[in-house]
Amino acid sequence: MKYGRTYNFSAGPAMMPEPVLEEIAAEMMNYRGSGMCVMEMSHRSKVFQQIRDEAEADLRKLMNIPDNYKVLFVQGGGTLEFAMVPINLMKNGVACYVETGAWSKKAIAEAKKYGEVKIVASSKDENFSYIPDCSDLDIPDNADYVYICENETINGTTFHTLPNTKGKVLVSDQSSMFLSRPCDVSKYGLIWAGVQKNVGPAGMAVVIIREDLIREDLDPKTPVYLSYKTHADADSLYNTPNCWAIYCCGKVFKYLLDNGGLEAMAKRNEEKAAILYDFLDESKLFTGAVRKEDRSLMNVPFVTPSKEQDADVVAASKAAGFDNLKGHKSVGGLRASIYNAMPKEGVEALVEFLKKYEAEHA
Repeated sequence: MKYGRTYNFSAGPAMMPEPVLEEIAAEMMNYRGSGMCVMEMSHRSKVFQQIRDEAEADLRKLMNIPDNYKVLFVQGGGTLEFAMVPINLMKNGVACYVETGAWSKKAIAEAKKYGEVKIVASSKDENFSYIPDCSDLDIPDNADYVYICENETINGTTFHTLPNTKGKVLVSDQSSMFLSRPCDVSKYGLIWAGVQKNVGPAGMAVVIIREDLIREDLDPKTPVYLSYKTHADADSLYNTPNCWAIYCCGKVFKYLLDNGGLEAMAKRNEEKAAILYDFLDESKLFTGAVRKEDRSLMNVPFVTPSKEQDADVVAASKAAGFDNLKGHKSVGGLRASIYNAMPKEGVEALVEFLKKYEAEHA
């Protein structure tokens, strides 16, 4: 780590790759001879049009996105997508949701405003510490889609096998695992991801939607911005988009392409996560909060025997130069988010700190 930077284990906004930040810093005052910063330029300019087009092209290459899918850059982040999905996809007014934690619960609550929500599987019975069996879900014939939060940021679980949707459209919130491993886009009808966790700065979501799901027959009262068709028809330039986020995400897409793509990233993430999980499995003081087979490679929640000791570890970690290890307020405990940009050295340093703490407090 350079520039006196800390190992930041925040769940989002989170770390970005240092080479990307250095490149952004170098272009801050004068982007490639334009005489201005990207934050200052018109979204209608040829210079920004190239930035947007390159970002989409690089993302398509990274994920092998089929031609019959649109890539949208939508302001508002995840909370807006909780509403946009049912507004745009609830044609019959019925949707199935898999309840696996805090963020799927929020999506369920929002979807209930627009139609009937059927919870077809849940891990609520064990505090969302596992992914329920989704191999034979009870999906009604009139369901418009099946929705999952593919990686629960707060609860630290992830789907390693996608649900059997019985032919229905699969919608996935990939926010906290987006671009962390290869993804077969053709298995989904819609993927969305808030970018502030694993890709860029806050304030935007990437939406990848199959073209046949983009509807014209929405409720006439639907705000124009909340229609996916609005963004698809205008190449995400209907109004002034989050130009800065698109620019920064585009830099990260290029960085990933230059560093082996998603296959290489998955390997690095597996190696990083194993370092932390192996320690937790052997520790007498710290305990992982998730069933082994459902563990996230991105978000690792764990606990000590008491809330008081959890708080003491957080305070000690901050004094030792680590940041944002406090668990989400809704669940407590501790959590290390180890996204793509977290170097292996950061995880190794955290484990050494936790080992030292345990030895001193055994």
